[in-house]
Amino acid sequence: MTSPAERYAAFRQRQAEDETPLAQFRRTVDFELDDFQIEGCQALQEGRGVLVAAPTGAGKTVVGEFAVALGLEQGRKTFYTTPIKALSNQKFQDLRARHGDDAVGLLTGDTSINSGAPVVVMTTEVLRNMLYNDSPALAGLGFVVMDEVHYLADRFRGPVWEEVILHLPDSVQIASLSATVSNAEEFGQWLTEVRGHTDVVVSEIRPVPLWQHVMVGKDIHDLYSSHVDPTNPGVDPPISPDLTEAIRAVERSGPSRGSGRRKGRGRGRGGRNTWERPRTVRVPPRFLVVDQLDRAGLLPAIVFIFSRAGCEAAVHQVAASGIALTTPAERELIDAEIERHCGNLPPDDLQVLDYWAWRQALLSGVAAHHAGLLPVFKETVEALFAAGLVKVVFATETLALGINMPARSVVLEKLSKWDGTGHADITAGEYTQLTGRAGRRGIDVEGHAVVLYASGVDPVSVAGLAGRRTYPLRSSFRPTYNMAVNLISATGWTRARETLETSFAQFQADRGVVGLARQARSMSEALEGYSEAMSCHLGDVEEYLGLRQAISDRERELSRSRSRSAREATESLVGSLRRGDVLQIPAGRRAGFAVVLEKPAPGGLDAPPLSLLTAEPRLVRMPVSEVPYGTEAITRITIPKHFNGRRPDQRRDLASTMRNALGALAHEPPARAKPPSAAATDSTLNQLREKLRHHPCHGCADREEHARWAKRRSTLEGEHQALLRRIEGRTASIARDFDKVCQVLMTLGYLEGEGPESAVTDQGRWLRRLYCERDLVLAECLRSGAWDEIDAAGLAAVASIVLYQSRGEEPAVPPTPPGAPDGPLAVAVRETVRTSRRLENLEREHRLSPSGAVDLGLVRPMYTWARGGSLAAVLDTAPIAAGDFVRWSRQVLDLLDQVAIAAPTPRLRETAREAISAVRRGIVAHGT
Repeated sequence: MTSPAERYAAFRQRQAEDETPLAQFRRTVDFELDDFQIEGCQALQEGRGVLVAAPTGAGKTVVGEFAVALGLEQGRKTFYTTPIKALSNQKFQDLRARHGDDAVGLLTGDTSINSGAPVVVMTTEVLRNMLYNDSPALAGLGFVVMDEVHYLADRFRGPVWEEVILHLPDSVQIASLSATVSNAEEFGQWLTEVRGHTDVVVSEIRPVPLWQHVMVGKDIHDLYSSHVDPTNPGVDPPISPDLTEAIRAVERSGPSRGSGRRKGRGRGRGGRNTWERPRTVRVPPRFLVVDQLDRAGLLPAIVFIFSRAGCEAAVHQVAASGIALTTPAERELIDAEIERHCGNLPPDDLQVLDYWAWRQALLSGVAAHHAGLLPVFKETVEALFAAGLVKVVFATETLALGINMPARSVVLEKLSKWDGTGHADITAGEYTQLTGRAGRRGIDVEGHAVVLYASGVDPVSVAGLAGRRTYPLRSSFRPTYNMAVNLISATGWTRARETLETSFAQFQADRGVVGLARQARSMSEALEGYSEAMSCHLGDVEEYLGLRQAISDRERELSRSRSRSAREATESLVGSLRRGDVLQIPAGRRAGFAVVLEKPAPGGLDAPPLSLLTAEPRLVRMPVSEVPYGTEAITRITIPKHFNGRRPDQRRDLASTMRNALGALAHEPPARAKPPSAAATDSTLNQLREKLRHHPCHGCADREEHARWAKRRSTLEGEHQALLRRIEGRTASIARDFDKVCQVLMTLGYLEGEGPESAVTDQGRWLRRLYCERDLVLAECLRSGAWDEIDAAGLAAVASIVLYQSRGEEPAVPPTPPGAPDGPLAVAVRETVRTSRRLENLEREHRLSPSGAVDLGLVRPMYTWARGGSLAAVLDTAPIAAGDFVRWSRQVLDLLDQVAIAAPTPRLRETAREAISAVRRGIVAHGT
């Protein structure tokens, strides 16, 4: 029994806790917070940073929302950063609904709403630019929420996250929200090192249990046996026997295709000759998948198809099947939402956008979602799916990141995807990300992941993907030209270099070095043991073994010389052959006589094969590299002008002519098949052998044992040196890359001085304001005047070159720019390409990875649009989707905004403003 004093103390503690910001926040939400959410919020409340890693849909954004509430309560600004504009828009709406319109603002590349508000939602790039420009908006900043912080692994945009983390003022608390990663503790240690104490809160518990299934034919089966807990299957869980039997049955009865073994007893009269072909089971039809999900109560569902065209085709197939998943009341709500988002679309564009088919599919509850979709279409789909009105979305993997679109079920049509170079199996981390959408918290009791069965799908492999939680976070940080001039301008070269050495990329590299160094020490110890084992009491073993090695090297050198002589003799022979030459081939499977039917083409050993007729007579094609040494032309015969080697009679006649010619010769026996060896007469080799015989160790009874230990030591020594080079390459690797970037910038005049004396020049100061993947190409084009003579439409077109990257392979012939070949636009395009190539060569000289060739694929579409062309006319000029065109156009607008500020001449700045007006119209301007 507690004493009155203890009860009073407990009462005062509860009272104090009830008055904390966290207690007040908990009263504003209509659900109980999970332990990991409370732990993350308490870290922020107590003045520390926090990293929260939890599965998709677990509710980690609650910690970010508490950071917003804490900032408002303390009178400090909060920036809520997201990786993509769509997620920024969604979070902006959520926070406005919670805190009011006046309290929340939005800043993205092309949108600014209430930017002076105490809470501002923005893309991460916007915050990075603020930090480099020392924006006044940073005054009073207390909290930064970095949603989807695992994006720092993204190859192209990931470095921005690290730049922000490294450059935020120390007074700012960071709430980092991440998907479940297997090295969260490592990331948290780095955050603590660069930002001060940071709590790491990891939750691997899904708020909604996830059941794993495989759909075979028209039936959906559990993946695991009935006694396995699907939320914790353990290692190598047993597969459901029902699933195994269903797969056997469908493989036996599925449609056959391809070629296989012959079945039947021959082709006698009355008999048949048939082929039994191996069965290939395809995934079930998409309309059948939807129908079965509906019957099983597993809608709404996201069906991942790793192809834009596949997503669109799936919608058409389901629509064509007549499946309707919505009620009349739901169709009215869908219609109203479509009108709200798309009512102001230009009427002329509706047909080219296939608007009516898209709308009809939405009314039936089906939609596609991918990066090529028009942004307003995508936003409509997201709103309708979140409202439960769209029941099935066919999506690419881009939907697995960022946007809050939970479903009851997730379906994977395939377990492989195109990675830009070939088809690759998805990883366990990708499987976790994709299936993480299944199960809506507060709505579904359980979520469901369904893999569609086709031949080649192994249930054990599926279980391996579902059971592993390996999703390591790997930094993609690398110094860029813009980063270099901004850092040196703000902090100086020395401090800039030190800052880069604190990046997560270097942190991971240094941690990896620890293990490598331990391995190197073990190798050093082993080398000492090997040295002792190979020692000999009679003399210097290393010297003796050096002689043996020198002999082997000399013998190899002589052998190579002999082979080289044989190749040169063969090349000389083949180069002199003519039509009708009769060859005497001394060795090999073609040994004997043959006549040359066609004069050999030039090319040495890589030339096309020789066309020959043997004495048998047979037509043969002999690769030049297979012509034996010693082959020679001993006579020549006349080949009829219209000789046809396909006719046996003509082959026989020509072989007879060859034999008659040979009979008239007193030819010598074939020459030797190999050139003579020089080993016996080589003085250097003989001297080495003599030294070896007189060496003291030559008479040692254990010399071969010593030699074996020496060989092991030599092999280990090579591995040890390679390991030391790896260690040296990793240590300070980011700073070394920074030095190379600075050398390029100094060569071009953006920096002056070297090392600690480096300073940003006037040219470098306006490079600071240029943010794009090819920032240096853009800067050089502006500085050189390459774009000075083009009009507004031309400027929009050439600006696209430093941004655009086509999805497929580059065309064999680059697209030609509009206008005359010597017109201003064509000249500007050529100068841009030439600038890009010059910079690539400069990067190679400084041992930097080249930035890559520019892509001209958007030049003509952008020029057509900026000249006032219709969307239909634009899409006719290049194989680009409407959604892609709008997305790239908005990036061009962002770049033109930069040019309008940073261009070196007033005329070019004015042209950039005109180009902005020309591009920002119609469908491109819609919704911005």
